[in-house]
Order: sequence, then C-alpha cells, then structure tokens
Amino acid sequence: MELKKKDNLKTKTDETNKKTLKFPFIDLTDKDIPVDVLREIPEEAAIFYKFVPISKQKNVLEVGMLNPDNLKAKEALRFITQRSGLETKIFSINEVGLKKILKQYRTFRGEVREALHELEKELESEEEIELIKGKKKTKDAAQRIVTEAPVTKIVAVILKHAIEGKASDVHIEPVENEVKVRFRVDGILYTSLILPKEIQLSITSRVKILSDLKIDETRVPQDGRFHAVIGGNQVDFRVSTFPTVSGEKVVLRVLDPTVGMKSFDDLGLQGYNLRTLETSIKNPFGMILLTGPTGSGKTTTLYSILSKLNQEAINIVSLEDPVEYFVRGINQSQIRPEIDYTFASGLRHILRQDPDVIMVGEIRDEETANLAIHAALTGHILLSTLHTNNVIGVIPRLIDIGIEQFLLPSSLSLAIAQRLVRRLCQDCRKEITASAQITQTIKEELAKLSPEQKKEFPWQEPFKIYQTVGCKLCGEKGTKGRIALYEILKMTPQLEEIINEKVTELRVEEESKRQGMITMKQDGISKVLQGIISFEEMIRKVEGD
Repeated sequence: MELKKKDNLKTKTDETNKKTLKFPFIDLTDKDIPVDVLREIPEEAAIFYKFVPISKQKNVLEVGMLNPDNLKAKEALRFITQRSGLETKIFSINEVGLKKILKQYRTFRGEVREALHELEKELESEEEIELIKGKKKTKDAAQRIVTEAPVTKIVAVILKHAIEGKASDVHIEPVENEVKVRFRVDGILYTSLILPKEIQLSITSRVKILSDLKIDETRVPQDGRFHAVIGGNQVDFRVSTFPTVSGEKVVLRVLDPTVGMKSFDDLGLQGYNLRTLETSIKNPFGMILLTGPTGSGKTTTLYSILSKLNQEAINIVSLEDPVEYFVRGINQSQIRPEIDYTFASGLRHILRQDPDVIMVGEIRDEETANLAIHAALTGHILLSTLHTNNVIGVIPRLIDIGIEQFLLPSSLSLAIAQRLVRRLCQDCRKEITASAQITQTIKEELAKLSPEQKKEFPWQEPFKIYQTVGCKLCGEKGTKGRIALYEILKMTPQLEEIINEKVTELRVEEESKRQGMITMKQDGISKVLQGIISFEEMIRKVEGD
C-alpha cells in the first residue's frame, strides 16, 4: 500500500515537472505591470479565465496563467490577442501572483471604471441627467454635480496618471460617440482612455470650475489655470477650452516644476556650448536670444538660465505670455493685450523697476525689439526668444524687424538655436556598429571640425551607435524623456565687422565656422556617439524640421 502511494506521488511530481518545463514558472509577487500592457487583456477576462498580461516585447505578449493546460482559457486568450495581432508566450503562475496583478487593474482604467459606476448612481434623477446631456446649464446644478465624488475622481485619476506618465499635455477630446483622453509624452500623443459621451459635460465643467472659467459659455475659447498637489508636489495646469462640432475640447498643459526646472547638463548643454553660455551669463549686460520652432524647449532653457542667475543680490523681472512656472525669487508678470499690457508696454515699466536681469517671453515686433536692445545697452542682462530656422538667421531677422545695424554689436551677446529630440531608454538601448552610410555622414561632419574642436569628438571608426528596443520601464517605446540639440553663435570683433558692413547669412555662417561654433548636427552626432539619442531621431529633427 505504501509503495502504491509513493508511485502515485512520483507520477504527480513527473507531471508537474513536465508542465513546468513546457510553461516555465514566473513569480509575480513583486511585479508591476505597465498600464499599456494591462490594456491588452480586459479585466473581466483576466478574472474569469485566471490569466494576466506580464509584458509586451514588440508583437509578443507574455501571459501568466494559473492553469496553462485549461483549453477554454487558451482559446479565450487566442481570441483576445488575435484582434491586436499579438503572439503569446505563456508562463505558469500561482494564486498569489494572480491576485497581485488583478489588484493592479484598479490603477487608471480600474479606478475610472469604478468612478463611472458611481457616477451612474449619482445621475439617477432626471434633472441631473438632463444637465449631463446639455439641456440645462444652471451654474448651481453644475457646481453640485461636478464636485461630487465620481466626476472629481475621474478628473483626479487623469491628472495623477498624466504626472506619473511624464505627460506634457492632456487632451480631452469629444468625438461623435465617446470622449478620448490623450497624453502627450516626449512630444507624441497617445490615447490613454476612452470615456462615455454622456459624461463629457461633467468632465468639462469640473475642469472649468477648477480653472475659474465660465461653465455656461461653450461658444468661444477660454483660458485659465489651476494647481493641484500630486505626489507631494504642487503642479500647475494651464487650461484651454476650444469649441468643436462634437463639443468643447479641453487641453491641459502640465507645468510640473520638478520637470521644468532643469540643470544645463539635463538640458543637453555640454562641452563648447556649455562653456560659451556659462561665460556669457557672467557678463554684467547683454542680450541672449533663443530661437527655434514652437515646442523646441526655448522656455525651459530660459528658465534654467534664470535659475542659474537667481541670487539674493540680483533683481530679476520677467514678462511672459503666459507664466509657465512660478519661480521663487523672480518677479514674474503676465501680459494682457486686451488691456493694452503688452511686451512693449510692460518692458517700458520694467526698466523703472531697477532690474538686473530681464526676461521677455518673445520679441514679436519692432517696438519690443528696440526696447530690448535699449535694455541690453544700458546695463541689463536681457533674455528672450525669436522665431528663426537657425542661429545664422538671428541677426538678419533682427534687422528685418527694424533694428538699426550699428546697435547690434554692442547689445547682442549670444544667439542660441535648439531642437528637442527623444532620449534613448538607457535600460534597453541596443549597441550596433554604424552602417556604411551613417559612418560616411559622421565622417563628413567630423571633417568640418577644427583641430581644437576635434578634441571633444574622440570617437574613431568603427563608430558604435545605439538603436531603440523597448522595455517595460519606457512603456515599450524605446525612448524616455527628451534632450535638446544646440548651436550657439557669439558676438566677436569679426562678427561686429560683418554687421557694420553688409550682413548676409553666408557671411555670418563663415564667421560661425571661424569662431568654432558646433553646429546642431555636430552636437547631435556627439549625442548619438555617446548613446544618448538615435541617429535616425537626430537626422529627423535636424534635417526634417
């Protein structure tokens, strides 16, 4: 009898070992699954069939199953993944691991689903349902409904996940039958959530009340802002509403001071560019202009320079449209064109405030440009932005605006051009040897460097570069965060001579080479060879924009 028990035990052990070999066991006790991976399997299916997604590598979804031999569960999994064009790799998991992952469904979609369920209960009365459908718009009723828990919770969940996901913008977009919530991460928009059309007005009203906007005005765009404490940090949100045929679209710009205030190194300033900027800001006066397209990070660079200059003995005053980040120790003012408080009028008043450093959000016209030049000439450091394609075009652009040429040599210290590119995820990037075509491009740019500049480009053939891969830490994107590419032109006696004679972009470009300027493409190649960005991303930004 004892021998029979041992034989049965041995048979069960053999079966378990075979199953383990076929479906390797994975411990999920300490696993955190990214939200975009959890989306691949609906929560209801995960609970019923006892399988959960673990990670996604390109088109392969790794799935943990409590019982990998359950044919019905396998068929359900095949049906779910075929719709997304995914293949599956199955692992065996235990009950503890399954429960741990099922709890994670409560984050984001789970929390929103729960809030929506609560919302349905709150909207049982006809009056409130009509309000949601837009038939009634009384402020008291709207105030009451949007301050109740469900809508408040939905908005809070959206904001929380925007911060956790490092989003720069949140788009709440009404379409025909639903409301899409999209996050802009590293410059790219991703759809993160789909909400029922019925709660569109409640969500919009909640955001409007937070921003102190008119909730009963849906015909014209409105702008506002509010702040919230998320994760222990106070984060500001700049709000813009815009009427569309499907309802009001709401865009929230996330102004997280922990993200916006960066060191020069975090920005991407290094080597020649870093030394040139740090030397220039030590001067007691002069104008530093940043140029680049919208969304190229000019304002972030300006704030970083201001933070470097921000000391007890210095009076810093800014004119902004709008104020992006509130900085302790800086006197920040927002222009209001509707009451004739413009960059030009504000700048005239700033000069009576005994400033040492002045920041003007943008030079848009001749009057502002002339006042900025005057401020730089009379003992102030002046920081501002200008729209040109590259640093070579700054001086011709100022002359086109209406600045007298002879004023520029004494007032302009630096012109800085920049572009934002996506950083490679340092946890999953893949090193490869550069192709013949890429090698040729790198060699051509390195050949243009002076002997002094080449000391900062020590790389030799064969050149090693890095490609995107994708992992759970970067949400399978292969990139995480952004960094800027720079080129900096400084005022020299030779450039003064060119300005005083005849300014052409060709002559300015020749002078930039003579003074040793690192071009944006060369700065990009340096960051490619350091493994910070990919070659393709660099080319797309430098030659495509």
